[in-house]
Amino acid sequence: QVQLVESGGGLVQAGASLRLSCAASGRTFGAYAMGWFRQAPGKEREFVTAIIRSGTSTKYADSVKGRFTISRDNAKNTVYLQMDSLKVEDTAVYYCAANRWGTLTDVTNDYDYWGQGTQVTVSS
Repeated sequence: QVQLVESGGGLVQAGASLRLSCAASGRTFGAYAMGWFRQAPGKEREFVTAIIRSGTSTKYADSVKGRFTISRDNAKNTVYLQMDSLKVEDTAVYYCAANRWGTLTDVTNDYDYWGQGTQVTVSS
């Protein structure tokens, strides 16, 4: 079992940066691939980015490529999402998720554990 708690969301202006954190409980954090997803009002949850267990390989949605960076610190049981050049359309609740198979996947159903989400609002 893994419990995930996101933090770092907030209200920022377009062009600003935010860094989200996702702290995981348990001693097996390093066994999971981790992902970030987001859900805007009235829309389905969508993939943002993922990182494998070792942190040496990542995957990004086209909409955030070049602006967002995922990283992880297995010693601190934490995964991060650095978001730069934020746009109004990045406004959403952001969720982190853990995938026990360790695969670099953008499929929501491949993730076993989810956090409660943190709100990111970007104003124009």
